[in-house]
Amino acid sequence: MEVIDLMEKAIFSDQFAPQILRMTPQCKVPLICMEPGQLIPPHPSGTGVFYIVSGKGVMTIEGKELEVQAGNMIFIEQGESRGIRATETMMAFAVHIN
Repeated sequence: MEVIDLMEKAIFSDQFAPQILRMTPQCKVPLICMEPGQLIPPHPSGTGVFYIVSGKGVMTIEGKELEVQAGNMIFIEQGESRGIRATETMMAFAVHIN
């Protein structure tokens, strides 16, 4: 078992880079801490579950924009294109399942 304190791991900076909280052959869990305007461009990937911890943003899934906010959980199927852009300071995490 492992307990991770997201608030302790959160790093916001001028250059966005996800922090990998856990990686195994079965899954990867990045922590996404973004300032307004920062983004991850749309890209195809495996099955993913995203949870917005705080803030707001816009996810682009298969070319469609979806406003997301704290408390939202988004399920994305394998191969579907996804990206995210922060519209206010935002923290989220994802679970990518291989």
